[in-house]
Amino acid sequence: MNKSELIEALAAKKGLSYKKAEEIINSIFESMTNALLTGDRIEIRGFGSFVVKSYQSYMGRNPKTGESIAVKSKKLPFFKVGKELKEKVSG
Repeated sequence: MNKSELIEALAAKKGLSYKKAEEIINSIFESMTNALLTGDRIEIRGFGSFVVKSYQSYMGRNPKTGESIAVKSKKLPFFKVGKELKEKVSG
C-alpha cells in the first residue's frame, strides 16, 4: 500500500472526500516527522514504535575500488514492530 492508496482507503471507510483524507494523512505524517526531528519517540500501541538511532562514524570500504573511506556519523529513523502486529502477520 502506498500513500495514495492509504488516502483512498481512509476516504472510502469514513465517507470523506479525497482532499480531506489527504489533509488528515499529511497532517499525521507531518506530526510524526516533527516528533522524530525533535528526538521524540513515537509509539502506536499494537502497531509499533519509531525512534531515531544515532550511528557513529567509521571507516568503510568502496566496493568498486576497495579504497577505504570515512563514513560520517548519522541519525536514521528506525521502526520496531509491535507484538500484536507481529502476531497478526505471522498467523
